[in-house]
Amino acid sequence: MNEYDYIGSELDLFANACAWKSYWSRQIREFLTGDILEVGAGIGSNTRILDPGGTARWVCLEPDPKLIDKLAQNLEKALSRRQYEFVCGTLLLLAGQQFDTILYIDVLEHIKDDREELHQAASYLRPGGHLIVLTPAHQFLFSPFDAAIGHFRRYNRAMLRAVSPAGLRLKRIRYLDCAGLFLSAANALFLRQSMPTKAQLHFWDHWIIPISRIFDKLFLYSVGKTIIVVWCRTTREARPIARVGT
Repeated sequence: MNEYDYIGSELDLFANACAWKSYWSRQIREFLTGDILEVGAGIGSNTRILDPGGTARWVCLEPDPKLIDKLAQNLEKALSRRQYEFVCGTLLLLAGQQFDTILYIDVLEHIKDDREELHQAASYLRPGGHLIVLTPAHQFLFSPFDAAIGHFRRYNRAMLRAVSPAGLRLKRIRYLDCAGLFLSAANALFLRQSMPTKAQLHFWDHWIIPISRIFDKLFLYSVGKTIIVVWCRTTREARPIARVGT
């Protein structure tokens, strides 16, 4: 097996989680500008939802050669004027290139040396650009599902602050899906499933996510099973700590 072969099997299943993808994508849409690099683009299900339109560069970086073929096929069907670029490999293949937005959507938890990865990503970011990470939250929720799809860890605010790249300002950090946290806790403690069923995914996406959309805001995005963080490139080394719910 190639070290970059993706061991998970959930991508097609979660591609149908439309309510969830619509919810979290709204949290970062304002930061999607200019030339965009999507690290770990998978099969393109997030790309189609995130793409705000336009003709600027959108580079889909995917290290698994099996996935990148499917990625290219899926995005060929997308109704977009954008000409997507597909690169099979890691950040090193893009050395010297600069982007306005860099995305890690459900990717950082798969990377063993996350600090070094984010440090490298920051060097590809133009002044004023944004580095965006969405990742599973809370190590106590680590379950057979996480292990089955190659997660090294789940994150909390302190962990993400600790790996913040120098020269980037922490602009937004939020937990999402407070209601779903209880389902994840039940799986981690009792069910111990390595993969949700289609029925379970449908229930979560159609019934739990609408509840979370209401209560996440009421709780000021302080509770949830997913965490999202946005850094901005600045010229200063200091990184002010973001306020809760900003």
